Amino acid sequence: MQHVLDNPIWNALCTGSAHLAVGNEQARYVQKEAGAFAGLREYSASAFADLHDLTPAGTATVLFTAGEVAIPDNWKILVQKDLLQLVYEHPTPPALDSTDVVPLQQPHISAMIALTAQTNPGPFLQRTIEFGEYHGIFEGNELVAMAGERLQPTPYTELSAVCTHPAHLGKGYAARLLQHQMHRILAAGRVPFLHVLPENTRARAVYERLGFQTRRQLQIYVLEKLVG
Repeated sequence: MQHVLDNPIWNALCTGSAHLAVGNEQARYVQKEAGAFAGLREYSASAFADLHDLTPAGTATVLFTAGEVAIPDNWKILVQKDLLQLVYEHPTPPALDSTDVVPLQQPHISAMIALTAQTNPGPFLQRTIEFGEYHGIFEGNELVAMAGERLQPTPYTELSAVCTHPAHLGKGYAARLLQHQMHRILAAGRVPFLHVLPENTRARAVYERLGFQTRRQLQIYVLEKLVG
């Protein structure tokens, strides 16, 4: 039987992230103001056809798959990359240091978008904050680091948007924010997991020091819907 995390987007859009989902019993996608993710129950021609019918034209569609899949001709592949999936499988979280960690809410969205634009942890849009809880660290009035929750395929919660302003690297902010999120997730009876590109060795080293272990390699596809 397929593991929940082998098809994390689909399973999230059927469970913990269903409030952001649009679609049917074969294909679902995240409301476009919140993200570009889409999932298919199975990567069949009919499911891809449903997704093509459902998704708006002119927007990117992001899939996480357990391996390479056949992409129909009415989609253009913009990006195809390996993606590592890491899971924290320990019963207790690492040591917690919540110094200066503050919750991020609607008034902070412009600062969050500005920080992610500088650091590129992945797309962050006007409603991405609706995936889950986000926290950050400020220096003065400037948001310099943040981390939050994204996909929630029950019983797992994905850590995401982990980023630090380039001028503030090396201060331990990412680890502090991750520890804070991990404590919250474990206290809720859920299991933390995350995704990282293999070449992002700096981030991967931080995750592994905190106790995350690589579960498997996935594929990430960024697709453009072709019409006409």
